[in-house]
Amino acid sequence: MKRIYLLRHAKSDWEADYEADHERPLNKRGRGAAQQMGRFLTVVGQTPDLVVTSSAVRAADTVELAMSAGSWSCPVEVTRDLYASSPSAVMHLVQTFAGSHDRLLLVGHEPTWSELASALIGGGHVRLPTAALARIDFDVEGWAEVEFGAGILTWVVTPKLLTRLGLAV
Repeated sequence: MKRIYLLRHAKSDWEADYEADHERPLNKRGRGAAQQMGRFLTVVGQTPDLVVTSSAVRAADTVELAMSAGSWSCPVEVTRDLYASSPSAVMHLVQTFAGSHDRLLLVGHEPTWSELASALIGGGHVRLPTAALARIDFDVEGWAEVEFGAGILTWVVTPKLLTRLGLAV
């Protein structure tokens, strides 16, 4: 079984001083949400084996804050390939992974993340707001076997949902 966790970067700061969109940082609420999602993964025993994140500041910072707050570690790959990407490009990246990683956390952006989640499960409309985390399972042995439409959406969690349920971690 392979699991893909899709984490959309946390809320960014549109008022910050940055030169290009790629450099836009997280805002205060975003930093807290990133930490909350990292703790959530730890509490439910779902920490990843590998993280691949967009090189955008807001995505890379989301990963750093989540890992620190959740007290988990794993290899992290930073790539510009997940910035302004497409579901097909992300699928190509996923299918090239080798090794013993079974739980892959991908951190990126809209609209790609919602489109990717929907494509992985074969349709519908999955919406991933900022800091949302989706788990999609694949009954396959290797990453090369992961295909659009073959995934099972196990859950989608947002910081707002955790707070409303009194599960803020």
